[in-house]
Amino acid sequence: MKQRIYLLSTLVLALSGCQLLIPTKIYVEEERTAHNQSSNAQTKQQLIEDELADEFSALQNTRRFNPSQHHLRLANYVEQMALDLVDTMNSEQDISIAVASFVDFDNNLRTTNQLGNQLAETFIHQLQKFGYGVVDFKTANSVSVTSSGDFSFSREVKALTNQRIASHILSGTMIYRSMGVEVNARVIDIDSKQVIATSTKLLPHYVLQSANIVLSSVN
Repeated sequence: MKQRIYLLSTLVLALSGCQLLIPTKIYVEEERTAHNQSSNAQTKQQLIEDELADEFSALQNTRRFNPSQHHLRLANYVEQMALDLVDTMNSEQDISIAVASFVDFDNNLRTTNQLGNQLAETFIHQLQKFGYGVVDFKTANSVSVTSSGDFSFSREVKALTNQRIASHILSGTMIYRSMGVEVNARVIDIDSKQVIATSTKLLPHYVLQSANIVLSSVN
């Protein structure tokens, strides 16, 4: 009889111990899971912050941009500037525009370079594409036929027409900044000297470098 009572008492204590241990074990597992989830969330957040920091650093330092890794061209910037000009000139469709070289913003406004001449050439295409009449005053009065080729363009004043062929002129200035070249374009009425349209853009150095544009002056 005493042995049966002892066995029953032992069984009751064992069952009571199991009831006490099971909730404790579950609590420990829940705490461990919560800790792991918290650690994973912190790790993920840190990775996101690191990526954002890298991106911000890249934007702040243009030297980290590799010209071979972008698809921007000088023509893209000129097209946007031409759109700015056209938006203002919508009421001035019946005009003829001569496009001159862009010049350095210096004390004589007569210094240009490869970029200044290429801007002029690209604007001729963009304005023509938008339906504006563009005249090329560098076209000679006749074609020069030589052993090395046949030429219709000239920079000799005597070879060019002395008649007025345009009502407006498009040109602008270039200002050299640490991040690139600031280009200011304007369309001017030749008679009144009134500015009828303007646009400005910063051409990043990496775009100019990828186009092999030399910024030294043209004498």
